[in-house]
Amino acid sequence: MSVSTRTRSRLIVVIAGSALLLCPRALPGEPVAVRYTEGLVHGFLALRTLDGTHLADGDLIQVPRGGRVSTRLIFRFKDGSIRDETAVYSQRQHFRLLSHHLVQKGPSFKPPLDMSIDCASGRVVVRYTDDDGKQKVEDERLELPTDLANGLILTLLKNIRGGAVVKELSMVAPTPKPRLVKLSIASEGEDRFTTGTAARQATHYVVKVEIGGLAGIVAPLIGKQPPDSHVWILGGEAPAFVKSEGPLFLGGPLWRIELVSPVFPRGQSTATIKK
Repeated sequence: MSVSTRTRSRLIVVIAGSALLLCPRALPGEPVAVRYTEGLVHGFLALRTLDGTHLADGDLIQVPRGGRVSTRLIFRFKDGSIRDETAVYSQRQHFRLLSHHLVQKGPSFKPPLDMSIDCASGRVVVRYTDDDGKQKVEDERLELPTDLANGLILTLLKNIRGGAVVKELSMVAPTPKPRLVKLSIASEGEDRFTTGTAARQATHYVVKVEIGGLAGIVAPLIGKQPPDSHVWILGGEAPAFVKSEGPLFLGGPLWRIELVSPVFPRGQSTATIKK
């Protein structure tokens, strides 16, 4: 080990140890109040790289049943990979996550991962494949806060006031070893976009992952801090998702998610469609 590397390692340990003594324990965040109730939805999405290369087609399917809402976001990749996320939540005064299931598998996801969360019991089960190809299972019980946001980020952002101060939410990180992290959400103002010839504005949110603890202190120093995610939400009487840019898994590249419209074959007439 070189002198500079040894010195850097010692510095990280000293800084981390000092920060642990000075940093107070994080307080649980408040769940997001319901301003707009969610209903039946089927949206079409595209997943692309930031330079526009098409990677996957997506469906957002949301179904309310009684006092619960089930929302599923699934992406089917051109390389055969799948990312399938389902969240079940209630929306009585505040949004409360009840259960969550995430599956990431295929060449685009390393390692492949299957994570399920039961909020009532606090049980989190993660199934994954390690570097040697062995199947592993982590089964833990965590103290899950009421502001847990797994699978609900887009829904919650539609209900956060655009001019609000920084909002903090909790999340179980989808990693082989499950752990709670904080999401710090701040508004970056309004950005313009168009639909056809109509000019519109969307609130630009920045979502920062705060790992917390010793790992969170050391992560930025060794280049392991997750990059920020960006989400654009159309405001007004019926807020709507416009697009997002960020990683879909720890260590993953920045990808863009956008709405898409159905496209019929060229030259297909109305009479042909009816047949």
